[in-house]
Amino acid sequence: MKILITAAGSYGDVAPYTGVGAGLREAGHEVTLATHDTYAPLVRSAGLAFRRLPADPRTARPDPGLASAPAPHGKRDLMRKAAAFIQELGGGIAEAATADTELLLLSTTTAPLGLHLAEALDIPPLSLALQPNAPTGDFAPVISGGRSLGRWGNRAMGRLSLRVIDRLYAGAVRDLRTRLDLPPATPRTVRRRAEAANRPVLYGFSELLVPRPKDWRSGLEIVGNWWPWRAPDAQLPSSVEDFIAAGPPPVFLGFGSMAAGDGARLSTLAVRALRRAKVRGILQSGWAGLTPGTGAHPDILTVGEVPHALLFPRMSAVVHHCGAGTAAAGLRAGVPTVPVPVTADQPFWAARLAALGAATAPIPFKDLTKGPTDTPDRSDNHSDIHSDIHSDEPDERAVARLAEAITRATTDPAHRERATEAARHLATEDGTAKVSTAVARLL
Repeated sequence: MKILITAAGSYGDVAPYTGVGAGLREAGHEVTLATHDTYAPLVRSAGLAFRRLPADPRTARPDPGLASAPAPHGKRDLMRKAAAFIQELGGGIAEAATADTELLLLSTTTAPLGLHLAEALDIPPLSLALQPNAPTGDFAPVISGGRSLGRWGNRAMGRLSLRVIDRLYAGAVRDLRTRLDLPPATPRTVRRRAEAANRPVLYGFSELLVPRPKDWRSGLEIVGNWWPWRAPDAQLPSSVEDFIAAGPPPVFLGFGSMAAGDGARLSTLAVRALRRAKVRGILQSGWAGLTPGTGAHPDILTVGEVPHALLFPRMSAVVHHCGAGTAAAGLRAGVPTVPVPVTADQPFWAARLAALGAATAPIPFKDLTKGPTDTPDRSDNHSDIHSDIHSDEPDERAVARLAEAITRATTDPAHRERATEAARHLATEDGTAKVSTAVARLL
């Protein structure tokens, strides 16, 4: 079969599908992965054909050195950027498939667009989601922050979240259907058709973190994680190996594609917290551009993109934003996590890790990026202006809070035990093989 996988967004939104594609290729299929230019080397190294999708988020990110360009923390700003991203993405997804494409595999981000492409080509689609996005009474929608509203409230909020997504995609869907010569139909209409037809949706995470809700319809299946492809002979850079060998296992700290523009303050915060916790550290620069700065820091190393599957098992703990893939990578490595969720589904995964006992209590990212604790003099007519001045100095309370969490993660044996148990469980799952089985069933 000639299979096209479409995936868009950050590294965590795309990389898992390289593992899926490699598994399908080994099963004898011809696999193409359509995504952004940034990930072309990763796609090709996995032995997959590459096809370009527009709206590469890396080309649009702010310079991490610009303090005047902070990451979008507000929900309105996030929604506005998401709508612009989707509109640009919709303009290119019509060109992703060729006439001989026989099956479409769609990521969470591309599914609301890809369903229309499958309709135009008259081929079956299969949605491969990284988050549990179907309404359920068991928990609130993942983008709501994870706080339960009761069974009725959770389901109501789940349905509302789908309508919000429908609105985000409405303009792009309208333009896409026109381009594909399809009759007008709203995202909600097409989504309901797929639900009524019981179209299968596979979810790429473990039931250890999210047991399958009993009120989900048939066809919704949790299959286990999809891991990014990596070469069998891949190794850590020699500089990283040398640093790890030079002392006790360090603590990893990184925020992936989050926190662009907050790098200076986060870097200072990270260095101070690691020092206060008396541990060595590895900072992953990421979009925030983390670096220990000037001066001698023999106990802290900065790295770029390094496979988590190779790095995390060598750590004593990992501090990160709790994206779905990074959260799973920490569990797979069997090391405790200090969750610092930023936005979207990250608070949900952070809460799940903590409930499992493999992580400390989550520390919201916004609590770490507040300014110094100095209170402006309200008798001063310019106090409001002074309070808005951006500072790269972290709040000392934030430093103490992060250091305390790191100490707890690296010294409390209960966190290590729970993480080790989780790693054993994840080792028994094979989400990629279940995708291959589902594809064979579809065909």
